[in-house]
Amino acid sequence: MKGIITVLGKDKVGIIAKVCTYLAGHNLNILDISQTIIQGYFNMMMIVDISAPSKSFEEIVEDLQQVGEEIGVEIKLQHEDIFNIMHRI
Repeated sequence: MKGIITVLGKDKVGIIAKVCTYLAGHNLNILDISQTIIQGYFNMMMIVDISAPSKSFEEIVEDLQQVGEEIGVEIKLQHEDIFNIMHRI
């Protein structure tokens, strides 16, 4: 199973490090990552393997939101099924 993580906000040092540290600590492997900064705004999208996490999906969603609040960005985790279903409609 895969999850899609998006991170948006004002650029600052350590955003990727903080997110990646959380993911590694909860057995979530990064499969792909794309990051860009546009006029001082940070934008990142990650595809992660969520097949063997150390917490439930809902707990990880809440934790990532908290990590985002701590570093001043918005972090969302969504299940890949949402995107697969959207494209079938």
